[in-house]
Amino acid sequence: MRRRGGNPAWHRAQDGRMRPVIARKWRPPLLLVLGGTLTAVLVLPLAGLLAVRWLSPLMGFRTSALTVGLAVVLATAILGWLLWRLLLRPVRALADHAKAVRAGQPDAAAPLRHYGTQELRDLGQAVLDMADTLQNREASIRAFTDHVTHELKSPLTTIKGAAEILATTPAGEPADPRLVDGIADAATQMEAQLAALRRLAAAREPTFRGHTTVQAVMRDLQAAHPDLSLTSSGERLFLPLSDEGLRLILSQLLANSEQNGARTVDIEAVKEEGIPCLWVRDDGRGISPGNADRIFQPFFTTRREAGGTGMGLSVVVALLAAHGARIVHVPGAIGAQFRICFDAD
Repeated sequence: MRRRGGNPAWHRAQDGRMRPVIARKWRPPLLLVLGGTLTAVLVLPLAGLLAVRWLSPLMGFRTSALTVGLAVVLATAILGWLLWRLLLRPVRALADHAKAVRAGQPDAAAPLRHYGTQELRDLGQAVLDMADTLQNREASIRAFTDHVTHELKSPLTTIKGAAEILATTPAGEPADPRLVDGIADAATQMEAQLAALRRLAAAREPTFRGHTTVQAVMRDLQAAHPDLSLTSSGERLFLPLSDEGLRLILSQLLANSEQNGARTVDIEAVKEEGIPCLWVRDDGRGISPGNADRIFQPFFTTRREAGGTGMGLSVVVALLAAHGARIVHVPGAIGAQFRICFDAD
């Protein structure tokens, strides 16, 4: 595979990750390359004939024809070299790059040295974005599998232990109610976790495309959370998400606020540097510094005994990521506050 060139430029995307970006510089458009090639193919024979006719009286027909022929061959070679440099070499390098992505090579995210034309640069950037997405998705799946294995180990151990004890119970004796309750509780826990996994998988699909405003969902949110006093600002700012998608995200954040003792929640839609953003602030107990870095991890919860699965905020993160947005927790003096920013339209 061809070596990558130079130090790649990196750009912080809305999802917080650093993505490789091909440096923008002047490159000939494909139309110019093809147009120039066709023009040269048309002009070279005509120019050769005219040159032979003009040089024949001075050099003789044979000498002039040989000279012009060599000049045409040289011009054709230069034209072929340009086509190789601007088209053939970048296309082959992109093919090798795609093979490296498929093979999972660690340097697959680095830009190539040359891209030839503007269109090939755009194609190369698309390949880089695809490679970055695939690599991060693979890492996400690996981490998620580890979380699932860890979380299901506890209820499975409970069921296995209870089954072993029941297997040694003499026939005819009643089963210990505590063992039966333990099996039932473990099964309920597993069902809740599997249901949360299904919600997370559904949230990863970009099914909530559209545009909406905070004003469009405020009435439904207030009806669903009557114990909260909701305030809002920037209600008319359009957000790149459907009504249902925004309702799901805010409902989960409001549910978290209720669970943490909040009475009032403020929802603010603003534009920050041309990017639509959403702030959600409450007056609850807030999030401790020790948990702030873990709240978006799947299965993390401080309400395990109360039946919490720890998947609510993970669903929010997955849904937003599928629609080009990112949520972060912003430490504050009172309560909890979250900032959601979308990709600029």
